[in-house]
Amino acid sequence: MKRITLFSDGSSLGNPGPGGYAAILKFGEHEKVIVGADSHTTNNRMELLGVIEGLKALKEPCEVLVVSDSSYVVKGINEWLDGWVKKGFKNVKNPDLWLEYIDAANSHAIKAEWVRGHNGHPENERCDLLAKEEAERVKKIKEMQ
Repeated sequence: MKRITLFSDGSSLGNPGPGGYAAILKFGEHEKVIVGADSHTTNNRMELLGVIEGLKALKEPCEVLVVSDSSYVVKGINEWLDGWVKKGFKNVKNPDLWLEYIDAANSHAIKAEWVRGHNGHPENERCDLLAKEEAERVKKIKEMQ
């Protein structure tokens, strides 16, 4: 199984507001960047969507290390998800995205690692910048309508 590192970040201009996400997939010297946006969303949704879209881009089962500055995403993956599934996602925010995560993660072996945001971690800083750019882009489009 290939070992992939998935760096991810999300941004929301307002909570809710226009938002963006970014994911960087790394395998050896290879890298793939994925970005996207939503005109009305929350920071946590964008944080999680970055991971989901990164996983969807993988073409075969992999060992994936998800690196994120979102404790919501990291603890959700490593600690909370099994309990949420057992209770049918009762009183859980973003169940639609967590179900989408489960589907995207199904064929992979995943572990998540938290990094401090805005602390000089190169890929995290890059994802942060890309996510903010996407949020700004969708905000401008929304303002022009």
